[in-house]
Amino acid sequence: MLALSVAIVASIAAISGAFGVAIVVRSVVQGISRQPEMRSPLQTLLFIGAPLVEALPILAIVIAFMLFGQL
Repeated sequence: MLALSVAIVASIAAISGAFGVAIVVRSVVQGISRQPEMRSPLQTLLFIGAPLVEALPILAIVIAFMLFGQL
């Protein structure tokens, strides 16, 4: 039963990370298309924001692997 919950946590973490980065990228692309002169600051925010969004799913997967190691 623990193996199934670990698999579910890891898959939800991966999916949530993908959706989070997609939302960040979509917002940056919309911002650049509306105000092209803001391209450089928006790209900087993208390069800072995407790893921050990915941090939580990575931690969730690490915890899932730690739980899987206790099997």
